[in-house]
Amino acid sequence: MFNILKTAVLMAAITALFMAIGAMIGGRTGMMVALLVAVGMNFFSYWFSDTMVLKMYNAREVDATTAPRFYAMVQDLAQRAQLPMPRVYLIDESAPNAFATGRNPDHAAVAATTGILNVLTERELRGVMAHELAHVKHRDILISTISATMAGAISMLANFAMFFGGRDSEGRPSNPIAGIAVALLAPLAASLIQMAISRAREFEADRGGAEISGDPHALASALQKIHRYAQGMPLEAAERHPETAQMMIMNPLSGGGLRGLFSTHPSTEERVERLMAMARGTA
Repeated sequence: MFNILKTAVLMAAITALFMAIGAMIGGRTGMMVALLVAVGMNFFSYWFSDTMVLKMYNAREVDATTAPRFYAMVQDLAQRAQLPMPRVYLIDESAPNAFATGRNPDHAAVAATTGILNVLTERELRGVMAHELAHVKHRDILISTISATMAGAISMLANFAMFFGGRDSEGRPSNPIAGIAVALLAPLAASLIQMAISRAREFEADRGGAEISGDPHALASALQKIHRYAQGMPLEAAERHPETAQMMIMNPLSGGGLRGLFSTHPSTEERVERLMAMARGTA
């Protein structure tokens, strides 16, 4: 419940940021054009997100014939979660990871790398796929789309401020230095809010996945194992398409000293700690 409230607060923050920048620039027409373009782009992404992402990762659809044990596992977990059966995909990558995509539970897909199937035990893999189904059940794709729409609009408005300058309430050109500051800082603030939203949803999906699988220990063990393997095994498709990183169960991107600040995922240690507390019945 806390993470749901936190997400609502963060969504309100990114909306307020958008409105504040629009007010600073002062051009109502430009603001509306930027918003319409961003909404249009993200509307397209929302409806076709599953197809787009799965193609990025060269994912291949499997069924009860081509991957019987994996498919049966997802089918059982979907029934436990009271969800429609999603489409199931495998990605021929050695790096262990998994994600869910689609616009709602009736149009969902789950995908896992062949690497994660080789690295995890069956119990651990069940925990991971339950986590992904929790994302589907929580309709996280909708939240991600809304935040991406607003962040995209903010970036466009900031570019307008950089190249055309803002206007004050009387229509006069505003301080150009302020316009440059908005252009530089607004997209950064929007990105930070997006990443905070993603981190909040990961905690909720961990909890939901543990409830669906009935095995918090297994998911905690899976996260620790994926973390160890992923550090020395980059996921090439994610490096080419970093915008998809927030979808993964573990951040697949390499990073520098500011990685923690800009990470789309909370620390593995904190996720494991929360799952272990849940297993002890104290969460």
